[in-house]
Amino acid sequence: MSVGGLTGQLTATPGRFQPAQPVEVPTVQLLGEDGTLVQDPDFVPALTAAQAARMLRDMVLIRRFDTESTALQRKGQLSLWAPLLGQEAIQVGVHAALGRFDHVFPSHREHGLAMLMGLPIERLLGIFTGQESGDWDAEQVRFHHLNMVIGGHTLHGVGYAMGQARDRQADPQADDGVSLIIHGDGAISEGDVNEAYIFAAAYQAPAVFLCVNNQWAISEPVERQSPVPLYQRAWGFGIPSVRVDGNDVLAVHAATTWALERARAGQGPSFIEAYTYRMGAHTTSDDPTKYRDKDETIQWQSRDPLTRAETWLRAEGVWDDGRQARLDQEAEAFGEQVREAVHKVHDPKLEDIFDRVYARPTADLVAQRAQIVSEAAAR
Repeated sequence: MSVGGLTGQLTATPGRFQPAQPVEVPTVQLLGEDGTLVQDPDFVPALTAAQAARMLRDMVLIRRFDTESTALQRKGQLSLWAPLLGQEAIQVGVHAALGRFDHVFPSHREHGLAMLMGLPIERLLGIFTGQESGDWDAEQVRFHHLNMVIGGHTLHGVGYAMGQARDRQADPQADDGVSLIIHGDGAISEGDVNEAYIFAAAYQAPAVFLCVNNQWAISEPVERQSPVPLYQRAWGFGIPSVRVDGNDVLAVHAATTWALERARAGQGPSFIEAYTYRMGAHTTSDDPTKYRDKDETIQWQSRDPLTRAETWLRAEGVWDDGRQARLDQEAEAFGEQVREAVHKVHDPKLEDIFDRVYARPTADLVAQRAQIVSEAAAR
């Protein structure tokens, strides 16, 4: 048999026609599933006890925000919600690693990160009531608009990163901000995302791609869209990459810090696969019991990021029942704040739609605005 000049069996030379298949995927992990520290040859925890305790607090409040918002949707006060249960460590670890000038380009599930960056929770809730257009001042908050078009924002993030690089070329005294672009495992199959990788690698954009691999693109398992671990796909674009335990807040912080420092040093883009599990539904319109094995979900409960962090902090002597009780009280108060915030969401004014199209509105836009407002008043 002859195929393209080759004879015999195509698999005669191991590894020639197949990619390497590591028996075990090397994963950055600093906090074991039992809450004890794990040694990693390349990454070490770089946090004070006070910082780590703050991260536990942030995870608890984010979980409360998520559970309250899910309940608000069930009561009909939100049209939809995208739960993040089980993924709190990623958002908190990322936030702790960000520099004061870095910008975040999120997908549609980074509610906790948005909250930590200072976006009012009523504006986040407004997205899911359909009354908020998401036109907050992203330059000020440094958290750009929630992206509902899968992967489309990756191009925007890379473009912004190129602008940051150009600013520094023009002015060495400019800030050292870089761009962090978050997307899910399902987005990795989108054309926009692959184009963003290519552009970022070709022009060495100061960008960090963080892929939240929660293993389910709605009802499709990640294995169906990628026969190799997702972090390995970045190698094909020439982008250095790592897989990190996404339920380990210390590991997420360390890996994100590494990637951000690479970008700041002019070493180009990096890719982080945060390996986690979506404990809840894709959105509140979804029923994961229809396509997932219950035992799979139960197994991941033992890897809960909050429990691991609390166990470690208690062992370090910086957490105790008294601090936990005070945090529980704070979470209760915050839950009430979330329930009240949904009532602060108001319908936008018609004229507001025109106000943030351009920094300086054109004459045509001003005329259109006046016409629409006049017609609405006459009805």
